Amino acid sequence: MRFALLLFILIPVIELTLLIKVGGSIGALPTIGLVFLTAILGVTLIRKQGLETSMKAQEKMRRGELPASEVAEGIMLLFAGLCLLIPGFMTDAIGGLLLIPPVRKLVAAGLVVNFIASMLKRGGQWGTQGGQYSEKRGDVFDGEFSRESKDDHDLIDKK
Repeated sequence: MRFALLLFILIPVIELTLLIKVGGSIGALPTIGLVFLTAILGVTLIRKQGLETSMKAQEKMRRGELPASEVAEGIMLLFAGLCLLIPGFMTDAIGGLLLIPPVRKLVAAGLVVNFIASMLKRGGQWGTQGGQYSEKRGDVFDGEFSRESKDDHDLIDKK
């Protein structure tokens, strides 16, 4: 949580610093034009690569395979698109790196491996917790009971 808050604060500060430095070097209008150019170019590339990734995923599903890497790549492309639409050069660089297929595949493979490892870890915990829960319940006694008032009890004793 702290890491996300730190990123939420640091990324805009870094982006503003870079925009001011680049704007001071090449001017305000060329800087704004560059920001728009990267957004337009990025959206065009993401659309093309996203379609290719979708086609690969559909082909894998037709063969009965799990398209895990394609799903991870699709998520990476969404993140790349978000980075390219956010005005700034640092996020554009991150988004641009994710548009390079070998880099994206490497990051996506890492995400898939981490996801599978976390699921296996959680699955193992669920299995042991279920077993521990049933063992810790203790002995079970089967029976019936009913509550009786003292008056009813006294009447039975008097007979």
